[in-house]
Amino acid sequence: LPMTDFLQAVDGRIPNFAGIKFTNENLYEFNQCKLYKDGKYDLLHGLDETLLAGLAACDVQGGISGTANYCGNVLVGVIEAFRAGDLEKARELQNYNQDVINVIARYRGNIVAGKRIMKLMGLDLGGNRTPFRNITDEEEAQIKAELEAIDFFNKGNKL
Repeated sequence: LPMTDFLQAVDGRIPNFAGIKFTNENLYEFNQCKLYKDGKYDLLHGLDETLLAGLAACDVQGGISGTANYCGNVLVGVIEAFRAGDLEKARELQNYNQDVINVIARYRGNIVAGKRIMKLMGLDLGGNRTPFRNITDEEEAQIKAELEAIDFFNKGNKL
């Protein structure tokens, strides 16, 4: 269901409905939702991969991040650099965040690999619940090596 159709369907029917987390690459649709009824609803950008594009094309005001636990400082840096007019720095940080996302994508995504990254940073969140398969010790070593190769433990969040 397109989110513009969703907004039309809920408009006036759910008294405390405030907005949506928009997790889709379609920035045209994001902007259409933002423009709906002169911006009546809050729209939060939900894809770390396209944060800079959302800022530039749609004047994104906020977001809900999948990688903020371990890369939030990088995402905040994207926003700050963009707002300061330093597009080169914003692109550099966006590309770096995508480098981290490329690592987690190779290991079953953020729910699985992200949890293991937190362990590597010093915060063990335990094993995964069904249906998610746990990262093996070998995979953990590979993740760590890939993160070290992009200097993650110096550039990512600090606990």
